[in-house]
Amino acid sequence: MAEYEKILNIAVIAHVDAGKSTLVDAFLRQSDVFRSNEEVVDCVMDSNDLERERGITIYSKNCSVIHDGVKINIVDTPGHADFSSEVERIIRTVDTVILLVDASEGPMPQTRFVLSKALEIGLKPILLINKIDKKDQRAEEVVDEVYDLFLDLNATDDQLDFPILYGVAKEGRVQYDQETPSDNIEPLFKTILKHCDVYPDLNDEPVRMQVSALAYDEYIGRLGIGRIYQGTLSAGGKYIRTNADGTMKNETLSSLFVYKGLSRTPVQEAHAGDIVVIAGMPEISIGDTICPVDDPEPMESIPIEEPTLSMNFHVNTSPFAGQSGKYVTSRNIRERLARELEVNVGLRVEETDSPDTFKVSGRGELHISILIENMRREGYELAVSKPEVILHLDEEGRKVEPMEEVVCIAPSEYQGTIINKLNLRKGIMQDMEEENGYVRITYTAPTRGLLGFRTEFINDTHGEGTLVRRLCGYEPYKGEIAQRMQGAMISTETGSAMTYALWNLQERGSLFIGPQTEVYTGMIIGESAKNIDLDVNPLKNKKLTAIRSSGRDEAMLLTPPRVFSLEEALEWINDDELVEVTPDAIRIRKKGLTPQDRRQLYREKMAAREQA
Repeated sequence: MAEYEKILNIAVIAHVDAGKSTLVDAFLRQSDVFRSNEEVVDCVMDSNDLERERGITIYSKNCSVIHDGVKINIVDTPGHADFSSEVERIIRTVDTVILLVDASEGPMPQTRFVLSKALEIGLKPILLINKIDKKDQRAEEVVDEVYDLFLDLNATDDQLDFPILYGVAKEGRVQYDQETPSDNIEPLFKTILKHCDVYPDLNDEPVRMQVSALAYDEYIGRLGIGRIYQGTLSAGGKYIRTNADGTMKNETLSSLFVYKGLSRTPVQEAHAGDIVVIAGMPEISIGDTICPVDDPEPMESIPIEEPTLSMNFHVNTSPFAGQSGKYVTSRNIRERLARELEVNVGLRVEETDSPDTFKVSGRGELHISILIENMRREGYELAVSKPEVILHLDEEGRKVEPMEEVVCIAPSEYQGTIINKLNLRKGIMQDMEEENGYVRITYTAPTRGLLGFRTEFINDTHGEGTLVRRLCGYEPYKGEIAQRMQGAMISTETGSAMTYALWNLQERGSLFIGPQTEVYTGMIIGESAKNIDLDVNPLKNKKLTAIRSSGRDEAMLLTPPRVFSLEEALEWINDDELVEVTPDAIRIRKKGLTPQDRRQLYREKMAAREQA
């Protein structure tokens, strides 16, 4: 048999932070992918700067290893619910999945989602209980919980007969049971090859390759990534690109790549079963099938989940606009969003009545905020509105909204606060369990009510709580939900904030800025302790005279300001506020910078509400 003829594709699926990328590291390290003198970073598949900083996988990625003469393509998938549509597409291209479950946490909501998609298409998973070195590990109970989850998801008898392994991905070891130690992941390799057959030899059949992901290369353009289900694909060959709605187009395959280790390697031919990258088709999209010219037959389409949230991207109009950004005009922003649409199929961009505003819709707050953060790092300046949930009409014409399953794990002493906050946000409790001083509370709540909840939850639990969310369907509109209860402190002046002014203002709320911070009229510098907006002057300084008291001035001690991340700022703002995003700063401002502007916007809002 020729080299690489035996092919097996696997995906590593799990909830966020269960150890997927770390396990892929172990696959690569123990397959001699790296040179002996090569410096290798942890989570080598998380190549994006944001992925490294946040410790999460945002984009699914491919690599391959050779073991016992079999080429194993490995897909590292995102674990966060906002990227679930990507997981769903990728699972279609693999032969089996390794379900990674934390030995302490057990199955989480996102575990349920990714597993359900694998079971639906008939895959037989391998269960790996990770992090068995934790002090609070409860591996046996977790296995029982996984069995219950399989039964809940209507797994077949074959799927229920899954192999179970235990390991510590961080140390690169997997073992058959908890009593038999191991110092490598050989048991996992052997289980994969025993549990799953290599892809059958369909090289002589008419070629069928379906695109499941997109990428972009600035030199060769748009790239399609997917599996060859049958036949042989050739670089330079003539093919028909077709999709489920019947569209057909003659195309030439200019370049063809396969994965060898971490690198994308150009080849002249690729065979059935392999995951390939193709170039030369500028209009290629998710779900397109590459077929022979004389036998065009599209494969079953791949549905792309609809967005649940939208935000307006505005050209930055603050007094500080253009001070640090390189790209500040509507044309710059439009071109950047168009480039993002080339690869980010879960995103929607619409023009609005204003030429300086774009409506951007995505799968969740994180999905869109990742785009904003990337734009900021590339030198773009923009202002972003509060996220809005996208409502739909059902078959009977009723307004429905997205609902999410929320799992909160926190010390028991905080359970009253958590329950009260979720009840106010129109949530309904589904389950509550208490063990070892911690409580696990499960709720279903409207996505609209959960905007801003994560920051409150972290503050309420003093950073000791864990919050997990996933979309679980649509339900009738739940009515009005209260927004942020506190008002804002709004600067009435432009200039450098003074210690004396901030010292007097900190009694009236919490500050977002420190001394000498540059502020402008209409910029929000803090959160008011009351439910009203306060116009304040942060530039006011102490009057200096030649007269001194016999005592001395008391020291002006300022509480450290509250510094927002991008997600926290988006969660905090109300409808009449914007987050100003520049390469070197994240500021919060009112849409109307002056009191007169704000009054005018309020009148327009009331008039629109009356007409509605």
